[in-house]
Amino acid sequence: MQAPEDYVARFDEMFGVAYRAAYAVLGERGDAEDCAQDTLAKALVRWHRVGHHPIPWTARVATNAAIDRWRRRSRTLRGSWPDDEIIRFGDPSLTDPTHPLAIVRQRNDLVRALRALPRRQREAVVLRHLLDLSEADTATALKCSPGTVKSATSRGLAKLRELLDDPTAFDLNPTTS
Repeated sequence: MQAPEDYVARFDEMFGVAYRAAYAVLGERGDAEDCAQDTLAKALVRWHRVGHHPIPWTARVATNAAIDRWRRRSRTLRGSWPDDEIIRFGDPSLTDPTHPLAIVRQRNDLVRALRALPRRQREAVVLRHLLDLSEADTATALKCSPGTVKSATSRGLAKLRELLDDPTAFDLNPTTS
């Protein structure tokens, strides 16, 4: 299959967007690269439909692929630990926010909070703030108006703040008093 010239011309830009989207969700370079490659392969096959808006489409598909991969990975991890526990985050060594396990916890909390949002809010927040797309590009990707993007982003960010400010919202091992 010969790649169209405009696909080849936009390849690097699309790969960068797909990689950043996947990395923002997964936090791992290898998995992010795999998602980006899968996304660009899908874009090539569907180029006749994607070619008019490749950046927003790439961002959305890569984000969805990364979330799917994260879900599969978390299911696998959950099943591999005794008593269905992934990691005990109450460990005092995790009081340092730069500690690698603290970073993993923050990323997992963010992904869980994003998953708790309604689909439109989640997509708007990811496209606008994790991928840094403009309101117009986000509106194109979501097939809605820029005003809808603004309101969905505002509501999504407010809900994320609420969820992430609650220290028990995603506690994997809640203690009972």
